[in-house]
Amino acid sequence: MNTDILTGKTQVHLVVDAYSTLLVHKKMQPALETLREEASKNGFSLEIASAFRGFDAQLSIWNAKAKGLRTLFDDQGNALDYKTLTPVEIVYAILRWTALPGASRHHWGSDFDVYDKSRMPEDYKVQLLPQECVPAGIFGDFHLWLDDNLKQHNFFRPYATDLGGIAPEKWHLSYYPVSNEYQAALSYELVHSTIESADIELKDIILNELPVIYPRFINI
Repeated sequence: MNTDILTGKTQVHLVVDAYSTLLVHKKMQPALETLREEASKNGFSLEIASAFRGFDAQLSIWNAKAKGLRTLFDDQGNALDYKTLTPVEIVYAILRWTALPGASRHHWGSDFDVYDKSRMPEDYKVQLLPQECVPAGIFGDFHLWLDDNLKQHNFFRPYATDLGGIAPEKWHLSYYPVSNEYQAALSYELVHSTIESADIELKDIILNELPVIYPRFINI
């Protein structure tokens, strides 16, 4: 297995999704097109908010949150007060909603975040927060449809339930034939060495906490 694929440091496994112009795994693209077509037939417009995200992009998000330049959220999606948090608390607050660089499923091109464009008012900005996905939420009907149709197209939600690590993300879909293989290939040692060599904020705390972080937020 190419470790650069696992850690988001190459794009050799990707192709451009013609509809969204975002990068996705080449083995996933046909299934994604079929899922999108089926959604359209049922009155939904499946749009991708985020697909492949490389290591550097994930690192930029992490560092901005670690410095208090981007909002941190609690379990319900409410903003936290950065100034009241300890460095360890900041690490875990980030991890609740944002993957560690080098360990993000978005590196693989098999995972992507979705919303239903057909339900959006003209001035609405997608937030990718739980309140959008509940039955009464703006994308509630779309997610109920996905509940019934993902499996037959080999997609699933890796963060469907709260296991005490990453918060539930109904909008995050994964293509099982690819992501299952990559998840199995990822290792504690690879994540550790990737973080150790990175210019990442709160590095010492991450490495110290990694024996807890890895099984709770990564190897799930």
